Amino acid sequence: MLETIKTQLINDFPLDPFAPSPQDSGATAAVLVLLHGDANHPEIVLTQRAMHLNNHAGEVAFPGGMWDKSDSHLLDTALRETHEEIGLHPSMVRPIAMLPVASPKRRNLSVTPFVGVADAELKLAAEPSEIASIFSAPVREFLTPDNYQYFQITNAGDSLSFPYLPYKGYKIWGFTLKVLVDMLNSCLDAGIDLKYPSDSRIEELRKRGQQ
Repeated sequence: MLETIKTQLINDFPLDPFAPSPQDSGATAAVLVLLHGDANHPEIVLTQRAMHLNNHAGEVAFPGGMWDKSDSHLLDTALRETHEEIGLHPSMVRPIAMLPVASPKRRNLSVTPFVGVADAELKLAAEPSEIASIFSAPVREFLTPDNYQYFQITNAGDSLSFPYLPYKGYKIWGFTLKVLVDMLNSCLDAGIDLKYPSDSRIEELRKRGQQ
């Protein structure tokens, strides 16, 4: 499975790292979608963000973070932040693809996901100021439609339904889930069809939460 994923990603989403404009500082980030493990049963490294953070506290996320002007390009950002958050040195990662830029629905932020492969055994350590825990989820978990569920976010009497994948007590949803599902639909023809609220409905709910 891993070889198929790698081949399709390299062909469809070639690496083309770029440096944002200085004025984009604070609105641009990069994350690492890290594949590792058995070639027939690869896994994806995920984190749970620390509970005290101002944004997305306690949520499941890829390692990564905000672009810094000292970074040569956004791939440097993803690798630097991954090293800071989970202790994985950039030399242990073989970058293979750059996925389309996306934005979390609840933040005005442009995020570039990079896909990398770690061939050696991983020895990771969470930075407690940012990361509550680190775990790996098998790719196969995301390929079974029956694994997905939906939950409600309610505000001011209005509710929206969002898909998520439960795994060992973690709830994988939002930006992280969408990036993974889009990637697997593209490179494995997974056929996972998740239902999301429209952008306008999400924005409406977000504004109500600010009132």
